[in-house]
Amino acid sequence: MRNLDDIQPESPQQGFQFPGVFEITAVGNTAADLGRLVPEILEELGLSVLAGSARARPSSGGNYVSVSVSFTCPSREKYDAAHAALRANPYIRWTL
Repeated sequence: MRNLDDIQPESPQQGFQFPGVFEITAVGNTAADLGRLVPEILEELGLSVLAGSARARPSSGGNYVSVSVSFTCPSREKYDAAHAALRANPYIRWTL
């Protein structure tokens, strides 16, 4: 496997490069423990969440929280599966 730092896009307009490190954000109700739940869901898919990458931010009204984590992803299929798995959880309303 190639070193992730050695991977460069073939052209500047090219989109995501796999494998790579990506950030995903999940938004849900503050009552849910999204800080624990989001990394857990990603790890169940076999994705590696980068230690110390989790950030949480409450909404201005305090009803929602967004949790962002960085993770390594080997393929576009796994990236899409990560979004689908998070959206399938009843505590998560949106992903970015």
